[in-house]
Amino acid sequence: MLIRNVRPWGGQASDLELADGRIVAVLPHEPTRSEVGESIDGRGRLAMPSFSDVHCHLDSNRVGLPFRPHTGGRGVWEQVMNDRAHWREDPPVAERTTSLLGRMIERGTTRVRSYAQIDADCGLERFEGVLAAKEAHQGRAEVEIIAFPQAGLVREKGVPELMDQALSSGAAVVGGIDPCTLDRDPVRHLDIVFGLAERHRAPVDIHLHEPGHLGVFSTDLVLERTRALGMQGKVTISHGYELGEVDEATRRRLIEEFADLDISMATIAPAQQPTSLPVAELTKAGVRVGLGQDGQRDFWSPYGNGDMLDRTWQLAFTSRYRADELIEHAWAVASRGGHSILDPSLPRLSSTADRPGVDVGDVADLILVEGDTVSAAVMDRGSDRTVLHAGRVVADQLQLV
Repeated sequence: MLIRNVRPWGGQASDLELADGRIVAVLPHEPTRSEVGESIDGRGRLAMPSFSDVHCHLDSNRVGLPFRPHTGGRGVWEQVMNDRAHWREDPPVAERTTSLLGRMIERGTTRVRSYAQIDADCGLERFEGVLAAKEAHQGRAEVEIIAFPQAGLVREKGVPELMDQALSSGAAVVGGIDPCTLDRDPVRHLDIVFGLAERHRAPVDIHLHEPGHLGVFSTDLVLERTRALGMQGKVTISHGYELGEVDEATRRRLIEEFADLDISMATIAPAQQPTSLPVAELTKAGVRVGLGQDGQRDFWSPYGNGDMLDRTWQLAFTSRYRADELIEHAWAVASRGGHSILDPSLPRLSSTADRPGVDVGDVADLILVEGDTVSAAVMDRGSDRTVLHAGRVVADQLQLV
């Protein structure tokens, strides 16, 4: 394939040659260049690495359904119980999940790590719904499923056994959540999580909402197990909002240990507090950072629409980024940053000036999008988009191909 007249990362007009799903040449644009196989007219649009959503809950979404009054309470457990009381009122999980995943692909996301809730109420039903969406869009996007104990691992009987079944049936990642505040037994909780990871040779992703030094305590237990089991590059801490609220020495130690053990961070670009762990500082320290949309218009929150370009804007906005380099870094985190979490063999982002993903040898997962500059594309979030996965067009003008 030849993609004519595009501007990689907003640079000079170029022609991209693709073969076997990868970029094999980046050449100065030449209007008379002979075609190589299929040809796409980029029309001067930006050529950017497509998005990697590394933290979403496809199984809980209500995108496309009528809005309903928000009935969620305060805290994780009340939110879980509210979701449990209502999720069966909506169309089947597989239908809603397949629809949202298609919408995400149309808007430029070609790699997804989604949670699939597993608990005593839903059993494997929600996991099977996410698995159906993955199969429905096979070839359009790569999807990793996290077996996720949203209601904890020890509060209700049979959850570890259900997790084990899911991991034997297509789930690729072991999830955990708030070992202290939800299960109130951090050692047992993490023993189960890392025991499943060891048995299934799977990576780990821990939801961490715990405050201050309690969050640090849980994090230190995760660090201890990562080091003991040699799981460098296979552990992600999601959220971790409160880890920046501790003293400077503890904060600095955590960042250094994340980098040393190659523990990645997944953020959803929440409203930033002055002491939150900043994305740019994590990147400069050598920590892998990725972006996700979390729940999308579900029983937890009315926010979210399936568009990672919107969430990239949110990351820039909540981080108070104004300089072009930092806004472009938000896109790098939303694309190659997350990709490097899914594939730890990829190098970490080296700095806020790193612009990977459109070089010779890279997998041709691309989005062509309108914009004078990358910052303009993030601010305007236009609809003129063409999405490629592994060198093949999978969506154009917000429609699946």
